[in-house]
Amino acid sequence: MLTRNQKKDSNNNKRILRKSQLLLLGSFLVFIGLFVLSYNHLVFLKNQVFANMEIASLGMDIPMSEENEIDVPTVDNVSDGTVYQQSEQEIDYSRYAGVLEIPKIGLKRGFYNTDSRYNSIQYNVSTVQGSSMPDVVNGNLMLMAHSGDAYISFFAYLYRLNIGDYAYITYHGQRYRYQIVNIYTVPKTGKVAIYRNYNRTTLTLITCTKNDDTTQTIYIAELV
Repeated sequence: MLTRNQKKDSNNNKRILRKSQLLLLGSFLVFIGLFVLSYNHLVFLKNQVFANMEIASLGMDIPMSEENEIDVPTVDNVSDGTVYQQSEQEIDYSRYAGVLEIPKIGLKRGFYNTDSRYNSIQYNVSTVQGSSMPDVVNGNLMLMAHSGDAYISFFAYLYRLNIGDYAYITYHGQRYRYQIVNIYTVPKTGKVAIYRNYNRTTLTLITCTKNDDTTQTIYIAELV
């Protein structure tokens, strides 16, 4: 038969055992909680990494390519006091490779292929070397023209365009509709950086920035 002291010691041992068990259980639960939080954080980081990889693969992270920076002749604000105006009756569009139309600013102008002797910024809207015509999937048709108030300032009113506006290209009897998704300026250095989604068929318009002879403005439009 246990004495009183023995019973007391036995009860103390049981309490210590229960405390140890509760402490172990608490530690285990804390460990599980930390593991879950760490796991969720790792999953979040993984998702972020894959999301960034996916964005980069779509071309939105400005992937490098031969087209990422192109050589262009100087595009200026040209002034001779005669603001460019166009009469529908005076132009035979059948002689061009394609036709650019921007209804918002009343622009309709033909352009030539890059191998044509008439493909000159001094006379027409000029097609940049390395361009792809609209029927090339994920290609980029790059057109440039002067700004200003001269007869050859075909892009004089591009500054009025905003993101969401439309431009149209007619090529080989097919009319393609583009929507402007980005407008940005670059220093006038003889080179132009093209930032676009390389998984989208694109139209790029290049001209001198209005009232600024040191920069050029780039308009990126995507086929819709």
